[in-house]
Amino acid sequence: MQKMIGRIATCLGIFVFAVLLPLSGAFAAPQTTGKAATAAGLVNLNTAPQADLEKLPGIGPATAKKIIAGRPYTSVSELTSKAGIPAATVQKLSPQVTVGAGTATPAVKSVQKPAAPAPTAVKTPAAPKAAAPAKVAAPPAGKGMVWANSDSKIYHREGSYWYGKTRAGSYMTEAEAVKAGYRAAKPGGKEQ
Repeated sequence: MQKMIGRIATCLGIFVFAVLLPLSGAFAAPQTTGKAATAAGLVNLNTAPQADLEKLPGIGPATAKKIIAGRPYTSVSELTSKAGIPAATVQKLSPQVTVGAGTATPAVKSVQKPAAPAPTAVKTPAAPKAAAPAKVAAPPAGKGMVWANSDSKIYHREGSYWYGKTRAGSYMTEAEAVKAGYRAAKPGGKEQ
């Protein structure tokens, strides 16, 4: 049932991505040139393209992306909380930046959010490989349980080196193990 739900979620994520990707150009704000974003010599944090943000002192490509992801800003000081920029850098930037109206940015953000789940949706089929270790038996429910190795037909008591560690086996009571034809491990073996 979970596999089916996972596959449906994957298909739905891919469908949403495929539908919204062409629409992103229709709703996105037109890219502004450096001259429009730097009106009066100030860079608008809400509308400036990444290239203009990278021209600011202390701002590289990664930080410019963080600034764009944190949009919209209502004050320059929000760069510290939203983009994680140090206060000293924000102080240097303050005379060179502004936070004019950034109405188009939320539309870009809403288009980007559905696109983000698509890569994880593509990775979803890999989940069954990770589920393979689930074959390991759960620890026993109570005291007096033994680990019965189905390959060797030997059972190991609690405290044994091999208790719960062999590839094939299961937990059961000692009486059940004897009844099923298992024999006890030899004392003095690899015990801890």
